[in-house]
Amino acid sequence: MHLSENALRVLEARYLRRGTQGNLCETPEQLFARVACALAHAELLMGNRGQAALWEERFYHLLTHLDFLPNSPTLMNAGTPLGQLSACFVLPLEDNLESIFTTLHDMALIQRTGGGTGFSFGRLRPSGDVIASTGGTTPGPLAFMNIFDSATENIKRGGKRRGANMGILPVDHPDILLFLDAKAASASLANFNLSVGITNSFMEAVEHREKYDLHHPTTGKVTSQLNAHEVFQHIVEAAWATGDPGLLFLDTINRTHPLPILGRIEATNPCGEVPLLPYESCNLGSINLAHFVKEEHEISLVDWSRLADVIQQAVRLLDDVLVVNRYPLPQVEAVTLANRKIGLGVMGFAELLLRLGMSYRSKEALAFASQLMSFIAQEARRASAILAEERGTFPHWPQSVYAHKGLPLRNATVTSIAPTGTISIIANTSSSIEPLFALSYRRVGVLGNQTLVEINPLLQSIGERMGFLTQEVLDYVNHHGTLAGAPGVPEQVRDLFATSLEIEPRQHLLIQAAFQAEVDNAVSKTVNVPMEATVEVISRLYRQAYHLGLKGITIYRYGSRAEQVLQLGIGEEPYEKEHSAKCDPYQCKL
Repeated sequence: MHLSENALRVLEARYLRRGTQGNLCETPEQLFARVACALAHAELLMGNRGQAALWEERFYHLLTHLDFLPNSPTLMNAGTPLGQLSACFVLPLEDNLESIFTTLHDMALIQRTGGGTGFSFGRLRPSGDVIASTGGTTPGPLAFMNIFDSATENIKRGGKRRGANMGILPVDHPDILLFLDAKAASASLANFNLSVGITNSFMEAVEHREKYDLHHPTTGKVTSQLNAHEVFQHIVEAAWATGDPGLLFLDTINRTHPLPILGRIEATNPCGEVPLLPYESCNLGSINLAHFVKEEHEISLVDWSRLADVIQQAVRLLDDVLVVNRYPLPQVEAVTLANRKIGLGVMGFAELLLRLGMSYRSKEALAFASQLMSFIAQEARRASAILAEERGTFPHWPQSVYAHKGLPLRNATVTSIAPTGTISIIANTSSSIEPLFALSYRRVGVLGNQTLVEINPLLQSIGERMGFLTQEVLDYVNHHGTLAGAPGVPEQVRDLFATSLEIEPRQHLLIQAAFQAEVDNAVSKTVNVPMEATVEVISRLYRQAYHLGLKGITIYRYGSRAEQVLQLGIGEEPYEKEHSAKCDPYQCKL
């Protein structure tokens, strides 16, 4: 197993176990052994000791070769007394103090174990509404969002990182305009991503510049009307200025949900890749696509056979997570195990394209994205069907759309595209399905006050092989983060190494749509646009996202926030890695 310097720093800061004095108690190999052993215990519970030993070995190989990694809570907590392995949760909020503060309590329990939480605040009465029992007035959803935000600010998730939330308000809520200005007006809600819950009828009203109704969340009565086009422009202007809100297309989400009988989905996890029912959680994991290239007659090809094998193992691993997980709430355990949703995704898509000699901004990349995700979805569903034959279908299967199709599955959903922020650093590959952000950049604030400096290794290897990576070019890349304008670099190479801000925004959307068409859950992707992008550009992208059938969209205009995680260029000294003392490693045995 080879780990990059940045991977080691991330593992030491967040994942490796520490003793009571704060000294490291685990190596990366021991971490993966701990996780493999803990997850293979599910095989013992449902099979026998020989089967458990076999799968422990396979899981360990999968992890140590960095072919696949589960979501961060699984790496952090598997095989430990905490044992909470899920990354994504949605909690309900009803319009009474008991519900609101019970959910606040539940959020705290989840976030301290490493989970992220999503909420719809749409059921809360608008600000200024009269409370019949006291004669007072309600503070409205934003006031309670700030309470949740403050609580999150003071909870260190699993002792490793800050919590994250998704706050959603339906577009027909009477406080929608206040919601749109929430981040522009102050520095509050720093621990929230915000999205507006959009309906098809609202988008139709936008197109025709018609008025639409706002509804009281408890009575359903119409409280007033707004011009849909003007509200849409307000959304766009807020997103241009701050990056929030994104859009969540609720009708699209619910039209494709396999369990509509259980109710309407109103919220997602913090990054939007998993729409969930109240008290539902999901376990995610991502395949490192960069590892599935083979050479035949000096031509780079996808190793489809090996990819299929890893998909089968990954789906089984994620289903085993559901078995051994220690759920933070009994309600979460009940709903999660009734539906058994998992989300197999990918990382390293941009690196895979580079290794295949394919530009991210080409038509070939779009066709390949569709082919690739179709293959992954087909193999993942086949793996779930095999598990259903071996272990039984998920309990709510008879009420699902799969029962009507005669398709037995172990899991209500099997695929999802997550951001893979830190696990892609561990795997030393590009994030999720994102293009290369830059060829050299600083990743700020990922590890507290530390800064990770990253230079694309493929640029160095390909550049040296093709002979264009002179010191002058390297200096240019280190300063600008891109080959655009670099002296002596062939146009074909510049196209191959096109970075996020050099790619047409519509191509970002088309890549997202190509994956979404084959994904059960949703796709978390950021459409990066340059600083000089206009409000009209954002407006056009939001409309296109709706027409392309996306479940949600997030746009970020470079530089629109004073602080941002990824910054072009590497104009500062790398952080010096601290020395850590060792202690006895954690031992895991079946």
